[in-house]
Amino acid sequence: MKKVAVIGAGASGLMAAYAAAQKGNEVTVFEKNEKAGKKIYITGKGRCNVTNDTTPEGFLENVVRNRKFLTGCAYTFPPARMMRFLEDGGLPLKVERGNRVFPASDKASDVTKCLEHYCRESGVRFRFEEGVEKVEKMQDGRFSLVTAGGESCFDCVIVCTGGVSYPATGSTGDGYRIAKDFGLKVTPLRAALCGIVCETEGLSHLQGLTLKNVRIVAERQEKELGGFFGEMLFTHFGVSGPIVLSLSSLLSDTTDFSQIRLYIDLKPALDEETLDKRLLRDFDKYKNKQMRNALDELLPKSLIQPVLAQAKIREDLPVNSLTKESRRTLLKVLKGFSLRPIGLRPMGEGIVTAGGVDVRQIDPKTMQSKNVAGLYFCGEVLDVDAFTGGFNLQIAFSTGFAAGNSIN
Repeated sequence: MKKVAVIGAGASGLMAAYAAAQKGNEVTVFEKNEKAGKKIYITGKGRCNVTNDTTPEGFLENVVRNRKFLTGCAYTFPPARMMRFLEDGGLPLKVERGNRVFPASDKASDVTKCLEHYCRESGVRFRFEEGVEKVEKMQDGRFSLVTAGGESCFDCVIVCTGGVSYPATGSTGDGYRIAKDFGLKVTPLRAALCGIVCETEGLSHLQGLTLKNVRIVAERQEKELGGFFGEMLFTHFGVSGPIVLSLSSLLSDTTDFSQIRLYIDLKPALDEETLDKRLLRDFDKYKNKQMRNALDELLPKSLIQPVLAQAKIREDLPVNSLTKESRRTLLKVLKGFSLRPIGLRPMGEGIVTAGGVDVRQIDPKTMQSKNVAGLYFCGEVLDVDAFTGGFNLQIAFSTGFAAGNSIN
């Protein structure tokens, strides 16, 4: 039996603590907040998209950075096992669009309660409102942890402190400081899963407009970087919403946005030929109206003016005066409404943090530091992140289980 300290009572910390306790270890969790799972409470708009009902391969396909590093733990503790774990713990689940998994109660707090109950039943002790100020390795190979409550000694330390996004939840970068104190490299930190700031000239009146069933792509010098289908939102700074958040993760390494363009396919279900036939029908129907009044059945009213502007078509142009060439230009805009991004929203607004402890220094089977025996890192503190849909929480659970399960 070993004395194990887990720093952080978030998703990865709770899983690591439970797994380590199940191996017969004496486990203590240190949490600076007054309760466990503070970031879990705000995920999925308070509902907690706890994982994704997919295969290990499907999970890995949605990992943005360092996918190969996660391969082992993705198969050892895949989404299906996480779902069974929660349901066996008395938490009914439901699967929604995109295979997103939520508690049937729609309460994120029920997820935390389930995980904490598992821990307490396994003998895990919690020390809330007790942040870890310092971690040092002693000459006998054990670790000294210093908190406001004093000094404690442990055989192993699992760092599960999260990133630096949503600092109000306690994610203030403590794990990166601990890693650096032990000589580990931390890759540059960036916001991931955040809104994209765009030039809003001529688009300010779109604020609050939600588009459903559209496709957005990012291009760099006309080369597509990636794209997503679903729902998005125009905001005061640019664009946000599920598909924009995922797209932002592909752009988090970008330093020069001048070469980046975003294109929204407003009618992805229709190919150009079919959409052109639709336009011809609508224009025949409204041939005696002006262009500003001829697209009501195709577009939200607030979007008509910007679309016509990009197509360089006057709003007051009579429909029966529209040339074939102008109609073709309009068609192109409908299939690729252009936005000019200028950056991403601040770090504090990122749902997750990109960057972190360099995974080349971590054993992918155990999450243990290759250079410091007994020191483990899991969850968001690592340089791993994924798209929206429950995949980031699954990273936390899979890596947390790998760490705790390897200590015996």
